[in-house]
Amino acid sequence: MNENNNVPTQAEDTIDLIVLVKMLWEGRKRIIKITIFFMLFGLFVALFSQKEYTASTTMVPQSSGGGPKLSGSLGGLAAMAGFNIGGVVDGDIPPTLYPEIVNSIPFQKELVKTNLSIEGLAEQITFAHYYEEVYSPGVFGYVKKYTLGLPGVIIKAIRGERQSNSLLQNNENLKIISITEGDKELIERLESQLNIDINDNDGYVTISMRMPEPVAAAQMVKKAQILLQDAITDFKIQKAKDQLTFVEERYEEKEKEAKAAQNKLAQFRDRNKNVSTATAQTEQERLIAEYNLVYGVYSELAKQLETQKIRVKQNTPVFTILEPVSIPIEKSKPQRPLILIIWTFLGGIVGVGTIFGKEFLQSFKVK
Repeated sequence: MNENNNVPTQAEDTIDLIVLVKMLWEGRKRIIKITIFFMLFGLFVALFSQKEYTASTTMVPQSSGGGPKLSGSLGGLAAMAGFNIGGVVDGDIPPTLYPEIVNSIPFQKELVKTNLSIEGLAEQITFAHYYEEVYSPGVFGYVKKYTLGLPGVIIKAIRGERQSNSLLQNNENLKIISITEGDKELIERLESQLNIDINDNDGYVTISMRMPEPVAAAQMVKKAQILLQDAITDFKIQKAKDQLTFVEERYEEKEKEAKAAQNKLAQFRDRNKNVSTATAQTEQERLIAEYNLVYGVYSELAKQLETQKIRVKQNTPVFTILEPVSIPIEKSKPQRPLILIIWTFLGGIVGVGTIFGKEFLQSFKVK
């Protein structure tokens, strides 16, 4: 009995499938036309899209966990020289925070000042100058800007600059970071083209940059790598550097005082070679004591200065470059075959959808 019930269902499914195939066959011309239209549009996009080249570098930030071992190995040697090297090492910046550094406004404002070598130009220009004065987005870029991007262009023209020069000057005086609308556009462009990828499992960091110019892309990656390393290093050794600067200043002061006390003692001895009075001997003893006191402080500061120099070197993070920056040869975008296939496939879907949509609307009107 169940088999008899299944027979009508299978028959209905077969009939429905035949009807669908018949619908597609009858509307094949429409499907082909729509598919060809989308394919031609995809060909237009593929041909006129701006070329882009991607440069990258991969590095491994070495943890300063080896700091205490270094301190221990040098401890006995330094103790023999009278130095005292502490084993405490400041904490590292975890690699997961590197993107926050790269995406920070000070980092990006410095990065857009990078000098780039552009094909056809005799002199280097900055990233900002390139995109403000030289860069041309191509035919498809202009079509996209004045179609999909037209509302943004209109809003920008109406709104204008948000901050006046006087406000910017006040912010600079207060040491507050401020950006103009032009800076904002450059930063947004930079964020879309610059990428930093953190591999938590293997512990390496990859920085990549997309640009229409291959040499410029490599230069931007190199500059981003240097700025990132400098930012991490400055954060890591800032305390040790401040202490080193303080000790250096005190060392220079005591060095001058020690030389002055030494010269004063020498001059007194030269003037009193044949004098053996108690007053002269007392004055000489006082000058010697003064010199010994100043020289003792000066000597101790010299030890501390060497200690701080070692600590700065010890705390400086090390970056191992696995893949150095190189100028890309092959373009990364556009991938013309893939673009053409996607648009052609999309055209086929839209064509089939119009056939079924038309049939659905007709059945809806009948009801």
